Amino acid sequence: LDYQTMKEYDKFQKGAANSNTSTAVLKKQLEDSKSKIIITTIQKLTCFVKKNKEHPVYNKHLVIIFDECHRSQFGEQHQYITKAFKKYHLFGFTGTPIFAENAYQGGNPKLKTTFQVFGGEPDENGNNTRPLHTYTIVDAINDKNVLPFKVDYVKTMKEQEDIKDSKVWDIDREKALQSPVRIAKVVEYILEHFNQKTKRNDRSYEFSKLQNIKEMATARNQRLLEEIKDKVRLTGFNSIFAVASIDSAKLYYTEFQKQMKEHPDKKLKIATIYSYDPNGDDNSIDVFDDENPENTDALDKSSRDFLEKAIKDYNKMFGTNYDTSSDKFQNYYKDVSLRMKNREIDLLIVVNMFLTGFDATTLNTLWVDKNLKLQGLLQAYSRTNRILNSVKTFGNIVCFRNLEEATNRSIALFGNKAAGGMVLLKTFNEYYKDGYKDKDGKRVRPYVELIEELQSKYPLGERIESEKEQKQFIKLYGGILKVRNVLSSFDEFEGKGILTDRDLQDYQSEYLRLYEEWRNKNHKDNENINDDIVFEMELVKQVEINIDYILMLIKKYQTGGQKDKEVIINIQKAVDASMELRSKRDLIMNFIASLTPDGDVDKDWKGYVNEQKVIELNRIILEENLNKEETYKFINNVFRDGFVPTTGTAVNKILPPVSLFTKNNDRGQKRASVLEKIKSFFERFKDIATGLLGE
Repeated sequence: LDYQTMKEYDKFQKGAANSNTSTAVLKKQLEDSKSKIIITTIQKLTCFVKKNKEHPVYNKHLVIIFDECHRSQFGEQHQYITKAFKKYHLFGFTGTPIFAENAYQGGNPKLKTTFQVFGGEPDENGNNTRPLHTYTIVDAINDKNVLPFKVDYVKTMKEQEDIKDSKVWDIDREKALQSPVRIAKVVEYILEHFNQKTKRNDRSYEFSKLQNIKEMATARNQRLLEEIKDKVRLTGFNSIFAVASIDSAKLYYTEFQKQMKEHPDKKLKIATIYSYDPNGDDNSIDVFDDENPENTDALDKSSRDFLEKAIKDYNKMFGTNYDTSSDKFQNYYKDVSLRMKNREIDLLIVVNMFLTGFDATTLNTLWVDKNLKLQGLLQAYSRTNRILNSVKTFGNIVCFRNLEEATNRSIALFGNKAAGGMVLLKTFNEYYKDGYKDKDGKRVRPYVELIEELQSKYPLGERIESEKEQKQFIKLYGGILKVRNVLSSFDEFEGKGILTDRDLQDYQSEYLRLYEEWRNKNHKDNENINDDIVFEMELVKQVEINIDYILMLIKKYQTGGQKDKEVIINIQKAVDASMELRSKRDLIMNFIASLTPDGDVDKDWKGYVNEQKVIELNRIILEENLNKEETYKFINNVFRDGFVPTTGTAVNKILPPVSLFTKNNDRGQKRASVLEKIKSFFERFKDIATGLLGE
């Protein structure tokens, strides 16, 4: 958490805050008058106080802010700090405060709740019982600052799994929860549903349909499979798997490796991280201790050896060099955090770490095989509900234990008694066939009704001509995209889409045609064409067909003797329904026409598009009378950087010489015209052409 906080301060102003790796560094910072903002842990600050009974800093005016203050403010560490410092303002921030209902047993009776510690609104007896400021999860969802949750309960045992007495554990039952058969079934479920829950448009499953599984095992196809997965990874989200204990983490990690080896088409990038917890593995978590990446020395030999092995796997996967030694493990922790945020890790297996304080907008799913309650439950769930884009509409929770009662209780405590309707998603049937009322009381139409209207008003094959009908179609199809985006995460939706894949492609082709027409009509390059037309292009891109998938279909067509015309139709429809590939349609179809029976599709395609890239750029240079050498340099930089710069002097260098009699607005129009052609050229050849021009 301190590392993440440091990164946030750096976003505001580089060097605005100071972090520290030891108590000694903290001491120097406290003694330095230039240090205005210091980020540290409560453990280091307590250690400083213990080692320095008398120190000038205690008499200075300080502001002390505790983030996630529900975790660490009820014991001796808090008292050490508040007794040592004489002039301070104390602030605590948390989304899950400690009330009397969820207060800890034992300890100082005057430090039971968050409001006793930090001050709060007094009740009629003068006791601080409520916070001075509240902003609940319901407020945050209403303000669209965070997302609601969708919670699935996947039954894995026949007997009832919830435990009434959180203090007494049935050892035999816990052994049953860790049985190899159950562990294997949970892993099988995750691998089977991973793409569905994380919104990955993974065409590797289509790949497995196209080719024999033995052929897939070849090095060339395995490499292609990994390349596709890397591209797909960036179109969806990733996940955390919270398990009950270090032993469970070891069992699950091993089972994932086993099943992924048996099913290479379902291979994920999986990592695990855990550290020693002095309280042991608590199977009824309502609070997570501060994560301590230094705490590996105290692990038992078996747990440390296993973690060492898992980190070796990680090093091999990412080309890193970490281990369980104190310094390197801290860096491993930071690297895992960064790769989670960059979607480089698909699934991270944890016990307590990363379940509080960790923010990654790319994370959308939490798999849970662990008993959670109260603040621990809501903290863990809240790792998934940070807003990213229109595709991510909720945080996805998949529970392999019966946490329904615990979930409802937690939401009621930290929201209000009626919070469930706002915090949790509606049921499948409400989205699919029944409909529901929004917070303003307006009925939201279900999927079935929307599809019925689509098919009756806009039958396939009939062009939508009038502007009024086009607007109605755009709004209707956008609504269908939104509700399908939600429904696609429900297991019950499988086989109930009503429209066939080909029908969807045809409707999406029409949607994209209208998008291009309206965008050209309004001369804008965004999704909000005007006040009453909004295109849901992020949802369209979510199900994009990539060029690798098209090339697989082309290979199938080639190996079938170039006789299967159905494959050609599939290619045409897939391309027309893709925003990215529509501009490449003639390239793809002309390439298919040039196929030879014994050609290498991958190699021939690269040669073909690189040749076309040069031909088409030279045509633009000729038409616009551009400086060829400078244009080649400009285009090489565009493909290197991934965008077309519209400001600066680089564009001026490629334009033809200016006459003394040329008007400024003529020059500006020429510049705009050239940039528009270059943007279209870039969109056409990005992600498919390789190599530098002029080589």
